[in-house]
Amino acid sequence: MKQRIEDILQHFQQVNRDSLIPVLQAIQDEYGYLTEEALEEIGAQLNLPASKIYGLATFYNQFTFSPRGKYHIRICNGSACHIDHSESIRKEFKKQLGIGDGETTRDGMVSLEIVACIGACGQSPVIAVNDEYYPKFKSNRVKKLLDEIRSMHQ
Repeated sequence: MKQRIEDILQHFQQVNRDSLIPVLQAIQDEYGYLTEEALEEIGAQLNLPASKIYGLATFYNQFTFSPRGKYHIRICNGSACHIDHSESIRKEFKKQLGIGDGETTRDGMVSLEIVACIGACGQSPVIAVNDEYYPKFKSNRVKKLLDEIRSMHQ
């Protein structure tokens, strides 16, 4: 992992505190999340404590510190989606999967994330599975969607 992180860092003209966010984004793109080892390696390269880098990364909700599932489900909780009952969708996913916001199923197949806004307010409520969007989504469709996901891996 150390060598791959060094390779990623070399893609940046000058690795310094000002480029920390793009560096973290690149590493998360590579691994799917920010590992403790990655934060320590970045800290070593920038002569910063890993705790400072972690503190910065936790400020931004785009960064995650645990592996996401093969199918990462994002549930929009923006104003329009909230008004259109995104909470009932969240509750149904929790019931069906046994996980909550920021968690991944034990088999690593599905992770769940509640997001502030997906940016499709006219289609509320909206969820996304990886990069596929499901507009006008209702809680009674959760089981069917999860069944489709499971059937792809039997």
